[in-house]
Amino acid sequence: MAVKKDIPFCPVLSIGTGIDMVCTQDRCSWYIPSVKKCSMYIIAYNEMLAANSKQAAKKKK
Repeated sequence: MAVKKDIPFCPVLSIGTGIDMVCTQDRCSWYIPSVKKCSMYIIAYNEMLAANSKQAAKKKK
């Protein structure tokens, strides 16, 4: 049986369980319906971009 790649998993509910817990989407206050993403994912992604930007700036010096 193939696993669907579009099923979002909850990073908060999955902590420490060893199992990917399925996102409850609209029933979760961390979920952003307009982008269909968890706000935890958005925060982590934005911080990764900021860190990469800082590293690239240091390399140019």
